[in-house]
Amino acid sequence: MEILRVENLTKIYNPNENEVKALNGVSFSVERGEFVAIIGSSGSGKSTLLHIIGGVDRPTSGKVYVDGRDVYQQNEEELAIFRRRQVGLIYQFFNLIPVLNVWENITLPVLMDGRKVNEEWLNELLDILKLQNRKSHLPNQLSGGQQQRVSIGRALMNGPAVVLADEPTGNLDSKNSQEIISLLKYSNRKYNQTLIVITHDESIALQADRVLAIEDGKIIRDERIRK
Repeated sequence: MEILRVENLTKIYNPNENEVKALNGVSFSVERGEFVAIIGSSGSGKSTLLHIIGGVDRPTSGKVYVDGRDVYQQNEEELAIFRRRQVGLIYQFFNLIPVLNVWENITLPVLMDGRKVNEEWLNELLDILKLQNRKSHLPNQLSGGQQQRVSIGRALMNGPAVVLADEPTGNLDSKNSQEIISLLKYSNRKYNQTLIVITHDESIALQADRVLAIEDGKIIRDERIRK
């Protein structure tokens, strides 16, 4: 079942002067529960693509559908709700709130929605992420790998339609990198969680179900690695 569809997506920066076409007619779809890796050189357009899918940056033209909804037909308030509920974003540099502890950082999307925290699901996440004995710690009391686990927990807390990870291991050593990818793969398999990861690391890309290669704002390869 299709969870994401991108149609003829174009993004142009500085359209009137020194124009940069970051995306140039990108189209593809992703099935629910699929693990897709997006690879490409720096400046190829892959991060721009991820941000547009996640409702962070608007396209110049084209369409993005997540779970059947046209993302950019929504107003700003609806788009903010979409970002909190439908996508889970994971970045290279964690982006945790330094004055909030682990529990508060993970539950932030729920609290911002004015909803009650599902304690059973939160505790399950803390167990999976091996953070039960760290839930009262602040980010500066955690290792880099633990901080990235918190950001994964935050991304999964609302049970989003799609998890988007932009170089999630780029700031970690090889041991922590593999642990983070293993956690993402576990979530992908156990909860049928759709996962899209941007990476420069070929060994990570080869663990995906499918690899999209992007260059100069265009998809140049779409290869299925495993069913």
